[in-house]
Amino acid sequence: MKKEHTKHAKKEVTVWDDLLYLFGKIVLVAVALCAVYFFLFGVVRYNDNGMSPAVKDGDLVVYYRLDKRYKVGDIFAYHYDKKMRVARVVATSGDTVNITDKGLIVNGAVQQEDNIYTDTLLYRKGVKFPLKVPQGQVFALGDNRESAVDGRVFGPIPSQRTDGKVVMLMRRRNF
Repeated sequence: MKKEHTKHAKKEVTVWDDLLYLFGKIVLVAVALCAVYFFLFGVVRYNDNGMSPAVKDGDLVVYYRLDKRYKVGDIFAYHYDKKMRVARVVATSGDTVNITDKGLIVNGAVQQEDNIYTDTLLYRKGVKFPLKVPQGQVFALGDNRESAVDGRVFGPIPSQRTDGKVVMLMRRRNF
């Protein structure tokens, strides 16, 4: 007797089928990584000296988009004047900030900041001090206080208008 051919005969798997399956997996992983990059993290090349020496001109800054609960000392990314900037939080909601000839004063106490090598001075054009940081906002300054465009120019920043908290820094030159 002859064997009858069934409708569900097994197809022979070739090398090309295996390669196509592998390529499909690679594309799926690439799409997943792109989704993580675009929705969870951001990467920007920092082109400024406002955060020197912590963040130098040419460094790659990686920030996490979903964490916008800042505390004093956190570094975050934001846009101002159509340019990506990075700054350090020096005061949060409810804090009173003042800048005098003694330096940065938060809630009546002169701040002793590590790794700040220049004086914190007022800019001629900018916000008036003392100021109280409104609810849901942060006051941030660059580490290079002589050349940073920061809260002394435009005041507190609403947390929700920031791009995210800096989680990693990749030094590209000037080790």
